[in-house]
Amino acid sequence: MEKIFGKTQGLKKSELKKLSNLYRRRVPKERLLTPELAHTLAALSAEMGRPVALLLDREGRVVRVGVGDAKDLPLPEGARTERRLSGYRLLHTHLAPGGFSRPDLSVLFLNRLDSLAALEVEGGQPGLLHVAFLSPPKAEEEDWRILPPRPFHQYLDFDLWAEVNALEEELARQARVLEIQDGGRERAILVGVDRGEGPEAEAALEELAELTRTAGGVVVRKVLVYRLELDPRYLVGLGKLEELKSLAYHENASTLIFNLDLTPTQAREIEGATGLKVLDRTQLILDIFALHAKTPEAKDQVELAQLKYLLPRLVGKGKELSRLGGGIGTRGPGETKLEVDRRRLQERIVHLTHRLKGYAERREEARRQRRRRGVPLIAVVGYTNAGKTTLLSALARGGEPGEDKLFATLRPLTRRGFLPGVGEVLFTDTVGFIRRMPETLLEAFRATLEEVREADLLLHVLDASEDGALGRYGVVEELLRELSVEAPRVLALNKADRAAPYDLYYLQERLGGVAVSALKGTGLPALREALAEALLRAGVRPQAWAQYT
Repeated sequence: MEKIFGKTQGLKKSELKKLSNLYRRRVPKERLLTPELAHTLAALSAEMGRPVALLLDREGRVVRVGVGDAKDLPLPEGARTERRLSGYRLLHTHLAPGGFSRPDLSVLFLNRLDSLAALEVEGGQPGLLHVAFLSPPKAEEEDWRILPPRPFHQYLDFDLWAEVNALEEELARQARVLEIQDGGRERAILVGVDRGEGPEAEAALEELAELTRTAGGVVVRKVLVYRLELDPRYLVGLGKLEELKSLAYHENASTLIFNLDLTPTQAREIEGATGLKVLDRTQLILDIFALHAKTPEAKDQVELAQLKYLLPRLVGKGKELSRLGGGIGTRGPGETKLEVDRRRLQERIVHLTHRLKGYAERREEARRQRRRRGVPLIAVVGYTNAGKTTLLSALARGGEPGEDKLFATLRPLTRRGFLPGVGEVLFTDTVGFIRRMPETLLEAFRATLEEVREADLLLHVLDASEDGALGRYGVVEELLRELSVEAPRVLALNKADRAAPYDLYYLQERLGGVAVSALKGTGLPALREALAEALLRAGVRPQAWAQYT
């Protein structure tokens, strides 16, 4: 007997047998239903006193039979294809007069059904038929289009195939237009959660948009959800997820990016409820690091951070929990695939940790040689995309050009420079900081950040044109305290040419610092003098020849 889904408790064996026989039915692919099927469903629903639901594929084959409402009938695994519609249609009975309920229409929309039909049952006979289709994704329209209810026999000649083809062609046309417009980049909806932070939550959402752009995505909509208590299963609640699903449909977005870290359960449940790719903030940052990792060390650091993030999120299900091996001589508990995956990840983590330790030892040797030469080291630190690399290029010989991207620099880039009254110095660039820096990244890059701890002086670069400059300054200083960095600082208020005069004056009043523009070269002589004075105050001895320059 074929499986019957839904509310089957209390049904007789004969009724279950009749339900199972529905799997043998076949409806022409261009028809909503046949007269025989309509009468069979009506009689069976009246006999049981319960609604009956059928899920049919594009060829008109019955692939699911259920008892209850439309929401009680699950779609097969892997039902979503590359097509805009799922390729399934749902036909169910209503024992009471009336049209579609909100849950019915949610099933149509959330599962991208080809069509949804509800057959009213009156005294064991088929009555009115209600039919609904998805609407093309236009923001000004409803998510669905409901046809006028009619006696079922008036819909027997309705051309379902033509309707579905026309809808898919329109969906594909609109998708092609957006794909050309965006250059094939991934379209994403950003979701921030305001737990009472107010402006800080808005700033964090703007930062998430910048991260998404750096990762190569297109931000089509930003949604800020006010919620003091997070839903342990859906984070922002199932109702809000349905709104996001609708928004994604109209904007042709395939990805939801949350500004909070999701638990493994939340990520799985949100993905299941929306059918969209789901990322959290840490995943997005890790992806950016992977995109910008060029050297072997940077690649190892990023891979280590990714594996440490992934390890607690390994969840087995279905075949993944089956035992490996089998047959004579292999019986016993064995290892699940989940256990094998976890063991392999742990082995890779140990291997990468050992390799990074080797990199750190070689870097420590380079530091010892530098200390023997007596050349002062200035570490350039700051919030990501503050212009650190561009400023280093302007101050040092052989610096690399910067990029208007977050985390464009992952490796410690060291270049020689000259300061009046001091002589030769070394400038070293570092990975940019960001608020709520993922712990896995801090651990992976801790050896690289040793350059900051060993520096004679820190050049803190702050983007003065950024609205939240003061907050970003605090984030960097807090992270430096966590790293136990005590070296003296010189603050460079970069991008002064783009900052509003009042904002620049306010920052100088609050923080001090030297206003510069690394791109245009303004303020650099004053910055060099400030760096030289700070090094001399810190006890750095000037090179003999430099005292006369």
